[in-house]
This record gives sequence, C-alpha cells and structure tokens, in this order.
Amino acid sequence: MRIGVFFGEGFEEVEALTTVDLLRRAGYDVETVSVSNTHHVMGAHGVEIKTDFYISEVSVSAMDMIVLPGGKGYKNLEKCPHLVKRIKKFDTEGKLIAAICAAPSILGRAGVLEGKKVTCFPGYENELYGGIHTGEEAVWDKNIITGRSAGCSVAFALKIIEAVSGKEEAMKMAESICYDHYK
Repeated sequence: MRIGVFFGEGFEEVEALTTVDLLRRAGYDVETVSVSNTHHVMGAHGVEIKTDFYISEVSVSAMDMIVLPGGKGYKNLEKCPHLVKRIKKFDTEGKLIAAICAAPSILGRAGVLEGKKVTCFPGYENELYGGIHTGEEAVWDKNIITGRSAGCSVAFALKIIEAVSGKEEAMKMAESICYDHYK
C-alpha cells in the first residue's frame, strides 16, 4: 500500500505526524509530499519537517491513497492544481482519499463527497458540498475517510488502517499504543 501524505505550509502537526507515524507502524509505504518546491514545510505551530518529496518529484497517480492534513495549510493544499486534479481522479477510480479537520472542505469543493458520510472541524460543515456531516471523530464511507480535528488524529489514522487492512488490524494497532477509545 503506497500512501501519500501531503503537506502545505501551515499544516496541523498533530494531524499530519500522528497519521504518518501510525501508518508507518502498520507497515505501509508512506511518503510525505510537499506541495511547494521545497522539502522543508513549516507547520501551524512552528514545527518544520523535511518531506520525502515535493509534488513534482513523485507520481501521485501511482499512489494507492491520498491523505490531507488540516490546519491553516489546507488552503495551500487546495492551491495546488495537480493535487486537486488527482483527488478528483482518485475518486473516479474509487481509490482511497483521507482528509482531517478543515481539509475535508477541499474534498467538498472538488465534488467528491456527494451522498457520503463525513466529518470535519466545527464550522466547516457548509463546505462539505453533498456530504452528510456526522460530527463523529472519524468516518469511513466508500472511498472517503474523514476526521474531525487534531484531537481525533489517532481515531482518524486507525480508521485509515481499518479501511486498508480491516477492523482487526486497526484494533491491534489501537491496543499496541494503549488507545482504548477505538470502536
């Protein structure tokens, strides 16, 4: 499973790094990708990370899944036309797309949420065009996985593991990190 986690300036560190960490622990090939022409991306709270690639160095179409962290950086993700184009293509192909916090609004504007249950950071519900907002910590419906906020990052990452490898694997990961809230 080849997963791309995309970073824009101002990304929410907890959402991005928790997801990368848990998905790598699960054994997936996780690539961190900057949407800028630099490997160094500054998070919303002053944590700078060095991504594995920037978007022009990697074949997004060869990936099996796209993950979009939220935070202020979601706007920078959406400003990347190549990424938005790939999101739409992934949806058409039924490939997995995951977004947390404000980032599900990117999916709403891309037109990929129609009739699907989703969640997002409070206040972004009106930007989930066609999506059915649940308010849950993390939701998986068809090929779309969404998470509510930084505080729901572990639940979000576990929902991705469930979508890829099944409920039992997600439960094993939850147990291995002593996370008692995964259902």
